[in-house]
Amino acid sequence: MPDCRDVSARIIAETVKKLFIDANIEIGVDALALLKQAGEAETSGRARHVLSQILENARIAREDRMPLCQDTGLAIVFAELGQDVHVTDGDFAGAVRQGVRLAYAEGFLRKSVCDPLSRQNTGDNTPAILHTEIVPGSEIRIHVMPKGGGSENMSSVAMLTPAAGLDGIKRYVIDQVARAGSNPCPPTVIGVGIGGNIEMAALLAKKALLRPLGQRNRRDARLAELEEALLLEINRLGIGPQGYGGAVTSMAVHCDMTPCHIASLPVAVNIQCHAVRHKEAVI
Repeated sequence: MPDCRDVSARIIAETVKKLFIDANIEIGVDALALLKQAGEAETSGRARHVLSQILENARIAREDRMPLCQDTGLAIVFAELGQDVHVTDGDFAGAVRQGVRLAYAEGFLRKSVCDPLSRQNTGDNTPAILHTEIVPGSEIRIHVMPKGGGSENMSSVAMLTPAAGLDGIKRYVIDQVARAGSNPCPPTVIGVGIGGNIEMAALLAKKALLRPLGQRNRRDARLAELEEALLLEINRLGIGPQGYGGAVTSMAVHCDMTPCHIASLPVAVNIQCHAVRHKEAVI
């Protein structure tokens, strides 16, 4: 039997804090590359201007250590917790919550979490949305995503009939992007989850957004082909950067899939804004 590895809750909290601050300040190199490519591909002068302003905003945020956007997001955490890890001086979920509290206080990030009915702000951007998977080994992999309300509000889940098939999935995804219009701050990234049940489809769509931007699905050639086809059709909508029209409405479509019940065809669409904020660390 492998020896248990002790990891202090303080280290977990500090890691989560740094990840959320960095994610809110620095656009990833993959997103920057696709934003620059979008500027080169655009034929509309207005669209090119919008993309240049997005890139300038990213430069200022990075150099001045300021948030990319006033909406610094609901704190979402995906964690792979090694089964041979023992968290000391506290518990894992509590350490994640503390990391979020520290990030949003010390990083001067807007606190956007409130009671759904009273709308009373919780004051520290907790509770976070925490998805934990127990995996083999003695490491902790933490992936954070500050998810803005504008893009999340445009996301959706549908229980299609099996007869809808692949064409029905395509229509649903394209219709949701068209419905979203400029609201999720395009050019967007589209996460698509297919199968499972209602919550699994939504989770797959959200996790798909964590994949390196534009990387095709490597496990299923059918999904890689679907991603390419959807991106082509979405960009034909002409919504363009920030909704001002243009050739690039979305930078990437990422699909994932799992088996489902014979009577069901769950499909989820999770839309991410152009900032594509997420960071990862291994403890």
